[in-house]
Amino acid sequence: MAKGKRAQSTSPPDGGWGWMIVAGCFLVTICTRAVTRCISVFFVEFQTYFAQDYAQTAWIHSIVDCVTMLCAPLGSVVSNHLSCQVGIMLGGLLASTGFILASFATSLKHLYLTLGVLTGLGFALCYSPAIAMVGKYFSRRKALAYGIAMSGSGIGTFILAPVVQLLIEQFSWRGALLILGGFVLNLCVCGALMRPITLKEDHTMPEQNQNQDFDRASPCLPLTKPWMQTCLCCSLQKEYSFLLKPDFIILAVSVLFMAYGCSPLFVYLVPYALSVGVSHQQAAFLMSILGVIDIIGNISFGWLTDRRCLKSYQYVCYLFAVGLDGLCYLCLPMLQSFPLLVPFSCTFGYFDGAYVTLIPVVTAEVVGTTTLSSALGVVYFLHAVPYLVSPPVAGWLVDMTGSYTAAFLLCGFAMIFSSVLLGFARLAKRMKKTPLRLLAKESDPKLRLWTNGAAAYSVARGLDQKEGESAAVTVAAFNPI
Repeated sequence: MAKGKRAQSTSPPDGGWGWMIVAGCFLVTICTRAVTRCISVFFVEFQTYFAQDYAQTAWIHSIVDCVTMLCAPLGSVVSNHLSCQVGIMLGGLLASTGFILASFATSLKHLYLTLGVLTGLGFALCYSPAIAMVGKYFSRRKALAYGIAMSGSGIGTFILAPVVQLLIEQFSWRGALLILGGFVLNLCVCGALMRPITLKEDHTMPEQNQNQDFDRASPCLPLTKPWMQTCLCCSLQKEYSFLLKPDFIILAVSVLFMAYGCSPLFVYLVPYALSVGVSHQQAAFLMSILGVIDIIGNISFGWLTDRRCLKSYQYVCYLFAVGLDGLCYLCLPMLQSFPLLVPFSCTFGYFDGAYVTLIPVVTAEVVGTTTLSSALGVVYFLHAVPYLVSPPVAGWLVDMTGSYTAAFLLCGFAMIFSSVLLGFARLAKRMKKTPLRLLAKESDPKLRLWTNGAAAYSVARGLDQKEGESAAVTVAAFNPI
């Protein structure tokens, strides 16, 4: 009972044990997203040991990324029906089991099932519940809490990439996977930190809904179930009505191309660096640079675009960041030494973090704030298919052409097309709104009164009345009332 009382609160505490929740979520992002990125360090080892081509080996990274994204809603369901602690602990056990079983793999198909499906499912059960818990404990300082918690992805990549390479050199890839399995088991510790909290709205909303359902259903009890089904369908239809908006459809297509372009680099940066003569440690260090600069881009670009001078241009800044990452891809085949690849990792990592920060902002501008949560769920869900397909396609191009040029060019043009598509859509929408805005202002009573006054003044000055009205409308278009 004492524990139950401590777990209840009327409002988010914005501190206290909430900082332990942030620390737990920080470790969860390290053990999930950072470890997923570091799987690319094993790429050459897997390819050499199993004597497979690039396309077949790339499926490992694709499957774990795809399963993590596709099964993220399952993590929310488990944590809602059991508890966040149980969900994260269960995910930690599954992910650790996947790594341990992968260390005994005898074929790539074995790795697909263990390191891909089983580990990806474990990560999915951990990732979304941990992020949701941060939102429950913080309200006023939610942005700061999320910024600290989500930085684990980049910081973890910076630290883990060279460590994983060192583990491979010391204990072979099997020993490195076994050690990572023990490291990922720390997700169970993170789950133990997620102390449940019951907020005031958690008490009031279910009671209100139950009372309303009972009052409506008491006169005609047999009609309760159909009525509830109808209400549920109407609620879902309203919540996901944005799916039919042309603006959101264009955004979804743009996200598909953007996700296709951004994924292969985290798989092929290390193999490409090795192919041009960079040492194993230096190649792993490139991933570390990419990770830490990614976090700098997240924080600094978000802070910059929140300034008054850039706040109204956040949409344009998003297009700029995505387009520059595409241009970085186009330049990558010409960079064939470690000193040249370091600036590439810095530039790509910075703008990768930049546009990731602005995805919720752009989505909110398209669908509004009312359905933002559902829209973001769809946007992140759309990442799953490109994450699954793009690394094997890039690997197939490497196998067919014997170089990385075609694969990198395709990724670069995909990201540039994503940026250009949204840019043209925004421009077309602006051009379409301009004549409508003028018509609306002409029909405005305030504008009509001002126009008539301007026309009368023009007649008094000896000008034509129509010329005066036209001049007034033109001035009003640039000076709204």
